[in-house]
Amino acid sequence: MINLSILISNSEVSGPGGLFDINATLPLVLIQFVLLVIVLNIILYTPLLTVIEERKEYILTNLGKASEILAEANKLTKQYEQELATVRKEAQLEITNSQKIHKEILDVELKISQKYIDSLLDTIQKDLQNKKYIALNSLDEIVQSLCADIETRLSI
Repeated sequence: MINLSILISNSEVSGPGGLFDINATLPLVLIQFVLLVIVLNIILYTPLLTVIEERKEYILTNLGKASEILAEANKLTKQYEQELATVRKEAQLEITNSQKIHKEILDVELKISQKYIDSLLDTIQKDLQNKKYIALNSLDEIVQSLCADIETRLSI
């Protein structure tokens, strides 16, 4: 604390000016500062600001294009999803119609096959009946001839 009071007492200037002397130095420093600001503004800040502005415009245009492309992609996605849904419905309808037609065809072919099998069985059954009748008739004749043969042998 003592050192501070000594410093303050020693800093007294005798004569004009003192601590805040406004002479030609202050306006000269002010002019230098203004010139430095103007030079820095021309050399550094203006090109830097133009580059920043160009970059901002580039980003904004690309974002705009990207949002347009995204909106179009969403629109196409919805359109394709709707088309896919309609195609699926049509395919399902076509499958059911095809199954129905094939079932009808199968039923018709089954009926035709059943009629053919029934007629074949009828012809086979009639043929067997005829063969049975013929076999019985021939057997009857053989039995009668054997009976006659046995009668003749017994009578001898």
